Amino acid sequence: MLSRTADHLYWMARHMERAENTARMLDVTSRMMLLPSSMKVPEQPWAAPWAVPQITTGLASHYYALYSDLSAQNVLKFLVTDIDNPSSICGSIFAARENARSVRGAITSEMWESINATWIEFRNVSPQSLEAGQIGNFFDRVKLSSHMFRGVSVGTSLHDESYHFIRLGTFLERADNTARILDVKYHILLPSPTDVGGAQDYYQWGALLRSVSAFEAYRKIYRDVIVPLKVAQLLILRMDMPRSLHACMDEIHDILEILVGNTGTEARRMAGELHARLHYGRIEDIMTYGLHEYLTDFLEQTHRLGSHINQSFFSHELQ
Repeated sequence: MLSRTADHLYWMARHMERAENTARMLDVTSRMMLLPSSMKVPEQPWAAPWAVPQITTGLASHYYALYSDLSAQNVLKFLVTDIDNPSSICGSIFAARENARSVRGAITSEMWESINATWIEFRNVSPQSLEAGQIGNFFDRVKLSSHMFRGVSVGTSLHDESYHFIRLGTFLERADNTARILDVKYHILLPSPTDVGGAQDYYQWGALLRSVSAFEAYRKIYRDVIVPLKVAQLLILRMDMPRSLHACMDEIHDILEILVGNTGTEARRMAGELHARLHYGRIEDIMTYGLHEYLTDFLEQTHRLGSHINQSFFSHELQ
């Protein structure tokens, strides 16, 4: 396969996954705003609910360079409709569509129709059109569109190299998002130990689980009140949880084994190392080391892994 084609397929999938992840974060944030003020985050500007999506995506500096104040309308404009922001929903969908358009011959007609229809549906969305009572429906439509694209990709694609690069982009983006949102919850939202165990703590952990579609899974596995240690275990080490770091690295490791074979690359070695750490890791050891430190290291390693994937397979700079 041409490296340029592989690059477009990889980034098409990453951008579609990013649009869904951004919708999940904003959906949870908007729901948190409906809670009584006593159950919201502490009264620090950087810990306000609408600041969390910027912090999670690493775009806080970019946001404040464009906007002087933190408001729902500004955040929605920045993370939903700003097509120049590659992490916004519309920006991600546009980028995914442009990558798909560049490789029409490498994807099925159903995949193209799905991604093109998604762009047509959302291209004219404005912050003013996102009414308070309808914003949840909008985020649900974004998530559903991503699910449909992913389902069409699995159900209509020949499982060849093209398919593997699409899956590689999906799971690398998903692992990055899960690590970021879990790190923000631990490291930023609850800076005071006195908040742990209270009503505020419960609702925030519930919101976190819902943001990664893990609330029902948590109840099914642990049958217990929401305990931070078990949430971390579920989202880091459980290989049967679709959005956990372990599950994502399982997929990435297996995909690189297929794409690289026995030739060996630094990307394959790094994926194997990350996979082994998660496969044999214990949550007690992670907490002793420090969850923030562990997740920060994981994010750095996945960034390096993405760079090595670029060097191994793609001939030009990442988009």
